[in-house]
Amino acid sequence: MKKIYLLLLLSGIVTASMAQSTHPVKKGSKKVRAIREGEEGVNDYEKEFGIGARINTDGWSGVFELGKRKNRQTVNFYQIEFSEKKDPKEDRKPGALDLNGFGYSERSYILGKINNFYQLKVGIGQRQLIGSRANKNGVEVTYFYYGGLSLGMLRPYYVKMLDKNGQDLQEVKYSPTIDSLWTDQNMIFGAGGITKGWSEMTFVPGAHAKAGMRFDWAHSTRLVSALEIGVNAEYYTKDVQIMADRDGKKFFFNAFLGIQFGKWWNKK
Repeated sequence: MKKIYLLLLLSGIVTASMAQSTHPVKKGSKKVRAIREGEEGVNDYEKEFGIGARINTDGWSGVFELGKRKNRQTVNFYQIEFSEKKDPKEDRKPGALDLNGFGYSERSYILGKINNFYQLKVGIGQRQLIGSRANKNGVEVTYFYYGGLSLGMLRPYYVKMLDKNGQDLQEVKYSPTIDSLWTDQNMIFGAGGITKGWSEMTFVPGAHAKAGMRFDWAHSTRLVSALEIGVNAEYYTKDVQIMADRDGKKFFFNAFLGIQFGKWWNKK
């Protein structure tokens, strides 16, 4: 009986050996890649797509990203980002109440704000590998640097304010003629309509750069589930003023914390 088991075992070994010799596994094949991914958590896919969101120390951002692997250590990536900056002195006030009619409240507003400041950014960067996953449940750590062009967009901020006579309610934007009233909480009832100011936007070109680290904890090397931390700098060709009682400036600097999701794939 033992001899039968031994023969069966040897037969299995020989059959497997012949199968391997008949169908050799090529370097870079899907089978090799799957083994490496399972045992080492290695990511050698060629292209990446991702979307993400960031909380900045001066606002928020939404990000769209495409990546292309240069080699095992380096990934080139391209980004489109839309952001809004907020002044640290912004103070949101509740809208006025009207209890004589049907009982409603005006939208809350930011006292003294004169512009919403948005940015549309495009650029190119690189990620460099610091440490790959020890296994498929590990974390890949990279650092990145990035730069490109930025288009600043200033949208006038509207509020519902009483006229100088204190009689009629009107939606107005900031102007030097009402400077003394703009920060008077007794004259303002609430924020203007969300459709106001879009057709009056002015544009300010600039440039931006950022650097940071990325920690990707996705359980599959085909997927992206990453946390990003870093710093960002922007320079615009004209002074940008957000608040009436603060001077405009050309240079902005912030720190950010972001999260990104996506996937990797190979060319067909």
